[in-house]
Amino acid sequence: MSEPAPLRTMPHEVARAMRGVLTDIDDTLTTGGVLPPHARASLDALGAAGIPVVAITGRPAGLCERLLGEWPLAAIVGENGGVWMRREPSTGAIAAHYEHDADERARQRVALAAIGERIVAAVPGAALAVDEHRRETDLAIDWSERVTPLARRDVDRIVAMLRAEGLSTAVSSIHVHGWYGEHDKLATTRRLFASAFGVDLGAEREHYVYVGDAPNDASMFAFFPHAIGVANLRRFLDLVPTPPAYITDAEAGEGFAEVAELLLSARRR
Repeated sequence: MSEPAPLRTMPHEVARAMRGVLTDIDDTLTTGGVLPPHARASLDALGAAGIPVVAITGRPAGLCERLLGEWPLAAIVGENGGVWMRREPSTGAIAAHYEHDADERARQRVALAAIGERIVAAVPGAALAVDEHRRETDLAIDWSERVTPLARRDVDRIVAMLRAEGLSTAVSSIHVHGWYGEHDKLATTRRLFASAFGVDLGAEREHYVYVGDAPNDASMFAFFPHAIGVANLRRFLDLVPTPPAYITDAEAGEGFAEVAELLLSARRR
């Protein structure tokens, strides 16, 4: 497996050609669960420069709605692709687009709750993620956010249990996710861009950069030729089949600020 190149080696012409930034949230845009000042300033500066930012996260739908109101985001993909949202240009109202209808989501939540209880009972130290906002489409098991971090073998066991239930899975820096359906971050992001922005990401991937930090970003790293990992991705590189092209010097939110400064500097030249 090749090692990502330092972000500072990205060619000027590549950085200058970027039309938008797609980014994970936890431990990529945020640090310790908080959006640091440099990262927030970077979001504002990117927006002012006409470089839209789209967040791609495993966080719940209710939080996605809140973040669209609080942060300068063009759109957001939540629950590892279970939903995408944006503000309607004509009304300013937030429009949510789910992979499954409301009745099906309700049925799935009952089944996912039962699966979650079985996993927490079977894996010591694991816990259901504490969601202060509405989660609609997936199950999140906390392995590192509010619990003592589990050993990798325990994380692997949780993944195996979810898959045995017929669920798709993803591992973030804090949660193990499971959901019904074949969607993921990449599939839903492509639908979002086609529907909301009229952009075929398959044809335009050279002009967008993705920034992430964990195994659940693997499909995005593989898809975008100029993808970037923040420095804390290094602890998961062995779990990412196709690593990103570049990696920052700084971790988490400071790493995101590093990305923004590179792109903005390229625009100023």
